[in-house]
Amino acid sequence: MHRLWLQLALGFALVALISTVTVATLANARATATFRGYLVQSKLAESGVIDQLAAYYAANGSWTGAEALLPQAPGSGPRPGRGPGQGAGGPPWNSLALADAEGRIVADPGRLTTSATLSARQRAEALPIVVAGRPVGYLLADPPGTAALPAAAQRFLSALNGTFWLAGLLASGLGLGLGLLIARGLAAPLSRLARGARRIAAGHLNERVPLSGPAEVRTVAAAFNVMAAALEAGEAGRRQMVADIAHELRTPLTVIQGNLRAILDDVYPLSKGEVATIYEASQGLRRLVDDLRELSLAEAGRLELRLQPVAIGPLLAREAALFTDLAASQGVALQIDAPADLPAALGDPERLAQVLHNLLSNALRHTPAGGNVVLRAGLEPGAHRPAPRLLVAVEDSGAGIAPEDLPHVFERFYRADRGRARAAGGSGLGLAIARQLIQLQGGTIGVESTPGQGSRFWFVLPLA
Repeated sequence: MHRLWLQLALGFALVALISTVTVATLANARATATFRGYLVQSKLAESGVIDQLAAYYAANGSWTGAEALLPQAPGSGPRPGRGPGQGAGGPPWNSLALADAEGRIVADPGRLTTSATLSARQRAEALPIVVAGRPVGYLLADPPGTAALPAAAQRFLSALNGTFWLAGLLASGLGLGLGLLIARGLAAPLSRLARGARRIAAGHLNERVPLSGPAEVRTVAAAFNVMAAALEAGEAGRRQMVADIAHELRTPLTVIQGNLRAILDDVYPLSKGEVATIYEASQGLRRLVDDLRELSLAEAGRLELRLQPVAIGPLLAREAALFTDLAASQGVALQIDAPADLPAALGDPERLAQVLHNLLSNALRHTPAGGNVVLRAGLEPGAHRPAPRLLVAVEDSGAGIAPEDLPHVFERFYRADRGRARAAGGSGLGLAIARQLIQLQGGTIGVESTPGQGSRFWFVLPLA
């Protein structure tokens, strides 16, 4: 009983059974009453009462005294052995009522109606009395509800009622069958979702479920597939990150271990130069660990920020001054393009300096001699929003980034040129950290690049 399809099927069966009993009972009662009314009208037509009343009206021009023509009127007494409802030979009615052409009651010895006129339903059930082609009155009969019917009439009515019950049972069976099909159709996609969820829990992250069933169930299945794809991508990213971390840690550890082994084996002398080499490798290892910790804190939203109004112009000048000698030694022109009246941005000055340091370092690393690096700042152009934002960009004239690499530059450990980046000391985490830092300050970061012409890294911040 805990199965959804079984509960739905039983619900359909119960509804079908109740509907069948209700409809069959009402149809039985209505058919019986209608058939008895038909018999009364037939007997009245055969009895000659209609012709007698029509002749009476034609002779007198009114219905005065017509009450005596109505058979079985109260007080007249039943015919011996042939009273109302007594045997097949008696009249199949309890009493009769006569109304004129306007429906006004002119004779009602049996108190058949309590109103002075016939209702619309009574007029529809009454037999019209026609004289000279126009109705001059109506004769209404009251059929006895429990009077015995003729054998042929009873057989017909029994067959009709049996047909109603048979049709109801067939409809119930059909409804039950359709209910089972619908219930199974609803429950099957849910069962597949449950099996898929169990397989996901067991580690089969490539599990997907087909989109079938009603629209609501298909929506749930589509959401399940999106969730499974996200879990699979997250697991793949986690494994890749672990592999990248192991790979990045292996290089400095190999340098440290190799140099120490060479010193122990007297291949290298125990000198300050060799110790300095080992120390530099340990420093690179420390920087990698610090970057990983900072990135994890930033992604978890636990990195401490001190948001305050920041003057971008002086910040750009300070960061550019740090790279002036390096740019000159590489033959690269380093320039600043920022208006003096720039409004202050809302951010953490130390974290913004960290982002600019990373972007400038990357730009100088990938710009050849004779090129240039430009720091630009200004209000975000074409921004149709209530609150404008401040745009900062670092543009270089280097080799640019290939289109297939462009969507991945802010991912952890991603390098378009792994060998060159590692030789220059990059960990592959700087841009990933920069993205998290800008997003934590309510900004957006992005990159544009044309191969052979250079790259443009930018970020926007809200104004203070």
